Amino acid sequence: MSLLNIGMSGLATSQSSLMTTGNNIANADTAGYSRQQTVQGTKASNQFGNVFIGTGATLADVRRVYNSYLDAQLRSATSRNSDVAAYQNQITPIDKLLSEADTGMTSALTKFFASVQNLNAKPTDEASRQLLLSDTQALSNRFNSVSSQLNAQNSSINGNLSNMANQVNNLAATVAQLNQKISEMSTSGGGMPNELLDQRNETVRQLSQFIKVDVSERGSSLDLYLGTGQPLVLGNSANSLEVVPGKSDPTRSTLQINLGSTSVDITTPPKGQDTGGEIGGLLRYRSEVLDPALNELGRVALVVADQMNSQMAQGIDKNGEFGGNLFNDINSLKLIGQRSIASTGNNSASGNFDVTIKDTGKLTTNDYTVTFTSATDYSVKRSDGTDLGSFSTTTTPAPVIDGFSLNLNGTAVSGDSFKITPTRNASASIQTEMTDVKRLAIAAPLKAEIGAGIKSSLSIASQPSLVVPINNYDPAAKLEMQTALKNAGPIKVVFNAPANGSQGYDYFDSKGNKIGSGTMVPGQTNTLNLNIKMVDASGNPVLDGSGVQKTFAVKMDVAGAPNSGDNMTISLNGAGSSDNRNGLALAGLQSKQTVDTGSASKGMTLVDAYGKLIENVGSKASQARLDSAANGSILDSAKGARDSLSGVNLDDETGNLVKYQQYYTASSQIIKAAQTIFSTLISSL
Repeated sequence: MSLLNIGMSGLATSQSSLMTTGNNIANADTAGYSRQQTVQGTKASNQFGNVFIGTGATLADVRRVYNSYLDAQLRSATSRNSDVAAYQNQITPIDKLLSEADTGMTSALTKFFASVQNLNAKPTDEASRQLLLSDTQALSNRFNSVSSQLNAQNSSINGNLSNMANQVNNLAATVAQLNQKISEMSTSGGGMPNELLDQRNETVRQLSQFIKVDVSERGSSLDLYLGTGQPLVLGNSANSLEVVPGKSDPTRSTLQINLGSTSVDITTPPKGQDTGGEIGGLLRYRSEVLDPALNELGRVALVVADQMNSQMAQGIDKNGEFGGNLFNDINSLKLIGQRSIASTGNNSASGNFDVTIKDTGKLTTNDYTVTFTSATDYSVKRSDGTDLGSFSTTTTPAPVIDGFSLNLNGTAVSGDSFKITPTRNASASIQTEMTDVKRLAIAAPLKAEIGAGIKSSLSIASQPSLVVPINNYDPAAKLEMQTALKNAGPIKVVFNAPANGSQGYDYFDSKGNKIGSGTMVPGQTNTLNLNIKMVDASGNPVLDGSGVQKTFAVKMDVAGAPNSGDNMTISLNGAGSSDNRNGLALAGLQSKQTVDTGSASKGMTLVDAYGKLIENVGSKASQARLDSAANGSILDSAKGARDSLSGVNLDDETGNLVKYQQYYTASSQIIKAAQTIFSTLISSL
């Protein structure tokens, strides 16, 4: 009977090993499955005289071939790879959008200025004027198109964050359930349920694809903590993630974890921590690339509209009128109200800020946070972390901060906060306003002509221009100045006889009244500075607040040596003028430093500013490709290390099948031998 029992135990252990090997083979492609091994032990020996003889084998355990360190490496590599992959997937199409000729702004800007140059060559040509208006429309449309795609990407990120948060919650709940089942089974049976352990580890790995988690073993349970430190799973209970509209900006969804009755915003992790996973990649892309790109694009759009509108106002159109806006007003009532967002927790009576652009050249690509420290005092902090100081709503006029001013419409209380986005929406709101080709103001407002019959060497070196340009964003001052220019001329300049190396001149209004005088040096180029009194449409003086008649300054250059009595006239350019001086100034905006003029670099051109945007996004896209390739290799290495230990090798398992089959056959021979001995013994009796 002892020999029979030994054979039976061998059969049982061999059969268990065959079943375990077969299970390994069947689960070779099961995600997260860890190869299992049988552990055999010997049964207790029986004493026969002075010796002990064994009684066979027993199955001691079926264990997982598993290493927690390799599994942690795989989770970490999975989280980081998912982060950089999500980042790269977002930045790649935007890099192409901004840089390619058919979709980016460079070609549209270049084509616009080419049309300006073409019109300057033929200032009165209707076809050239129509081409410029068409290219102006194309330029504003391109701004709108690029902005639309960037904003669509933001909406897509909001939706993806919500979907991913739901998947994280489902996986976290699964881990909590598995913790409970494993705890119950290990307590009641004494062993560990290998399949449930594998399922739990695979669930945690899948969770790492969406967000980084740190794992802490506590008994038979795994506790999970986010990369930002908050608990996601504790034993058999799980907290939930939630995506909600941002308190300071509802258009940017934020991520929070609900911890019982409290919620913690984890959108922006503290320094030294990261969110990780696809969620972390999306949040990182939005803060590092998308929002700065929208702000830079908006800044360029604001400078384009501001500079071109302002320059157009300095000229005379084909109807003989002063130029109107080429693009829509950047400080319309609608737009100044869209640049500030009140936080959701503000006092209901605090209202919002009107944000007026004062100097587009000094705008930055930052957003700003305004926080009230009292009912009237507030501090301003830039998104790059710079504290800009404290200000008051009682200051008149409102202080100008980085090219814009703030005016509160309401009554704030301490603690109220606002997010200021001076440039973000500008590229979406820019529109071509001018539709009549005759309204293009290509001619300069003033022209000078030498009087008839002058025989001296007197010549005009440069045509007259206004010393202080017309303020396009002060409608009352603009109308007043344009009226004064129309009614002031023609101005007649008469030169006196030379004396002691200098020569005087007087200038008179249209009624022959002397309004000023000056001196020059004959025989060389001189700048004449004329202060002309302002009159209204009825010819009455335009007075300032002190009752003094206002003036405007005109300058021009003359050369040569005029004779006594020589004269010239300064008058307003008329309708249909072929003058193109204002058009040349408009074309000059292509190479003029008009963007970021408040920085140490003293500014950039429009094309350079957009080129900087392309360069910044392009460098980040290039780095993202390198990071993706590197982290992909690290992930493959981590998978290989884990699979080399825990994965199923079909060749090895096939060999095990043969080995355990031979064990089984040999054990059956033991039983056969026991049967033969027993039969012989019975027969002999």
